[in-house]
Amino acid sequence: MEDFLSRCRQAVQADAAEAGPGFHVVLGNEACDVDSMVSALAYAYFLFKTVQSEMLALPVLNICQSEFVLRSDSVFLLRQTGLSADLLLFRDQLDLLHLQRAGRLRLTLVDHNVLPSADAGLEGAVVEVIDHHLLEREPSSSCPVTVETVGSCATLVTERIVQKAPDILDQQLAQLLYATILLDCVNMAPAAGKVTPKDSQYVAVLEERFPALPQRGALFAALQAAKFDVSGLSTEQMLLKDMKTVSGELSLAVSVLYCTLEEFLQRAELEAELQSFCQRSGLDFLLLMTISFSDDQEPLRQLAVFSQSSTCRLEVSQYLEQARNPALSLCPISTPHPHISAYLQGNTLASRKKLLPIVKDFLREQGADGRHGDEEESRVPPTPVNSLVEGCPLDAGPPAFSPQALREKVSEMADRREPAGR
Repeated sequence: MEDFLSRCRQAVQADAAEAGPGFHVVLGNEACDVDSMVSALAYAYFLFKTVQSEMLALPVLNICQSEFVLRSDSVFLLRQTGLSADLLLFRDQLDLLHLQRAGRLRLTLVDHNVLPSADAGLEGAVVEVIDHHLLEREPSSSCPVTVETVGSCATLVTERIVQKAPDILDQQLAQLLYATILLDCVNMAPAAGKVTPKDSQYVAVLEERFPALPQRGALFAALQAAKFDVSGLSTEQMLLKDMKTVSGELSLAVSVLYCTLEEFLQRAELEAELQSFCQRSGLDFLLLMTISFSDDQEPLRQLAVFSQSSTCRLEVSQYLEQARNPALSLCPISTPHPHISAYLQGNTLASRKKLLPIVKDFLREQGADGRHGDEEESRVPPTPVNSLVEGCPLDAGPPAFSPQALREKVSEMADRREPAGR
């Protein structure tokens, strides 16, 4: 793997003359978690070993190089398997759009199946998809799609390698894949609701072929400790550590926080920092999903909604409370911050992967109804040129509301509220 990654870096550096055939880039999603990183590394290596092509397969991590330090579990896993982070290629080190316009790009997506709107110009280069999320891509005869709701995309990549080129598996690659599946499937614990029979099948395959793999429990515990180590991170770094953005009539981000909500809410100047982050990123509101574990290693989830707009915060909160596919089973908890609604999430199986379709449905309904934020919102700054942020429909500022229209809106919302003691 080291020789392959070194060859990739050298090829990119030598491509300044733009004389070569281009690259077949394997790209994970914008959260760039362990699954996205390992799936990109492993599948690009598989293509390099099995596909005869003038285009060199390149694994590209879908974040800027400066952000990689926030992926503490990824940093730990690379160190444990003897791979240097200096060998990796990041999104800001390769101009994918320039390659596409020059006809020198093929693109395989792993751990996601649709490109964000900011990357719409790359769509013509997509030649394959391997993912474990909800299928959102339109069918195409020119782009084979493998989408299966297993616990980890690395499971599907492992399956492809085992079935097509088992000889390329060595201890190092096997450990990368094995660790990723264990982490995504919460050490294969059924109670966490992540593991599927196929995940278990390929974990067993890797264990059988490589008996020297670290013991499951010890490896998972070490990865969890690294993932949940947020010591020394600023509020902005905690939000960016594992964040995905969605845009519609409104723009939002969903950040996974690796601590309890109570810990996060105690941070000094929290509301001011959240508002500043939203303004810089062109976001109307933030969803904060915390994940922690009990003494018995049972997952605990909490959810919070932040917005300076009381109307926006109320509408989002109500929609999440009333969601049924799946039901989040939200129970309000107190918070010292007036612009944050906080909940204990009874359905601990509903991860961000299951929350995002609910959020997208909310945004679609917002667009259908023509609803926007209320007049207490300040002018939204222009959306920064950043692959993590999609275009914001409120760049020109929020629409004006007349006092009568605002009274009608508040009355309409009050009518929709559930009467159960809220």
